[in-house]
Amino acid sequence: MKITEIETLVCHARMRNWIFVKVVTDQPGLIGWGEATLEWHTRGVTGAIEDLKPLLIGEDPRRIEHLWQMMWRQHFWHGSGVTRSTAIAGIDLALWDIAGKIHGVPCHELWGGRVRDFVRLYCHLGGGNLEQFYETPVDHAKQFGELAQAAVEDGFSAFKSMAVPPTMPIEGAKPVRAAEACVSAMREAVGEEIDIMVDCHARPSPAMGMRFAKALEPFELYFFEEPCWPENLESLAAINAAVSTPIATGERLTHLAAFRDLFEVRGCEICQLDLTHCGGFTEARRIAALADVHRIALAPHNPQGPVSTAASLEFGFSQPGYIICESVHNDVPWRDDVVQEGFSVDQSNRTVTPNQKPGLGVEINEDEVRKHPFEQEIPQRVFYEDGAVGDW
Repeated sequence: MKITEIETLVCHARMRNWIFVKVVTDQPGLIGWGEATLEWHTRGVTGAIEDLKPLLIGEDPRRIEHLWQMMWRQHFWHGSGVTRSTAIAGIDLALWDIAGKIHGVPCHELWGGRVRDFVRLYCHLGGGNLEQFYETPVDHAKQFGELAQAAVEDGFSAFKSMAVPPTMPIEGAKPVRAAEACVSAMREAVGEEIDIMVDCHARPSPAMGMRFAKALEPFELYFFEEPCWPENLESLAAINAAVSTPIATGERLTHLAAFRDLFEVRGCEICQLDLTHCGGFTEARRIAALADVHRIALAPHNPQGPVSTAASLEFGFSQPGYIICESVHNDVPWRDDVVQEGFSVDQSNRTVTPNQKPGLGVEINEDEVRKHPFEQEIPQRVFYEDGAVGDW
């Protein structure tokens, strides 16, 4: 059995371009689907996949670990950069999809079988616009409350929002009070039984991240995400140690050694590895094993497309430390035209039962994908009040 072709299919989906990866074999009808979506880097990722193809064409797709090692270690440059690791991830996911199809089982059955009966989903409310925080603070907080209530009415028992405004390295009480008002409105709207998460998007400095973390601690968040840059390991560890709220991070880390360093300083309680950026299932399973040693939970980053979601769920059904799956369900109205999924969602409580189809259980309609060709994503820019560049 040999790989005969690796193709990328780009599908523009409002905020991002989904990059689907198709691995074709010489066995009639046997193909694998992966995803390598990376916002604002679509051409870089598709180019990186083209650069990897000469290593893989003619190889046996069943030798997944062997092929992963080739993609990571050869061509001289290791795969730790996000563009290369995302390209590797897309191909790796497709190879595992093929493996499941060869054996006639879902991917989670390849890794020891399912460890749970369902996976809980959470949604994202959005937010984080600087002008809205300060121009109409009362209305903005009220809007968070209304969005939170709507999410619960839609069946979600957990949701996340960007209820922390962008801040300069040091600011006074104004942004902290704005964040408190938004989270208070959400908590008041949904009560104590619903889990609320807040994402800082790694915008704050360590000092401001600490202030936000302490200010929001009384609201008993499910987790507080990326309170400062992921490069600031000691600062993440300090914030994690200073509050009872579990700190979550990891979506911008792309390889095992980076997670090793994060876990060694206890920089988080929840690991948000992204299966489409950290080298796919092959590397993610190593990261998950390391997290388990440290008793750190898994809640993968997953705002991408439908193959990414299928992969995250397969991973969740195989990993004891997995706690919840990020869900994007209203990004484009034609999502279901592009993909058929093997898992089913209970709309009343937004939980997912296991996929029963082989591999990832997804089928991509290539004709529908072609109706939504590549478009350049809208540039996202953040500036502080004095004109200095901030983090988006």
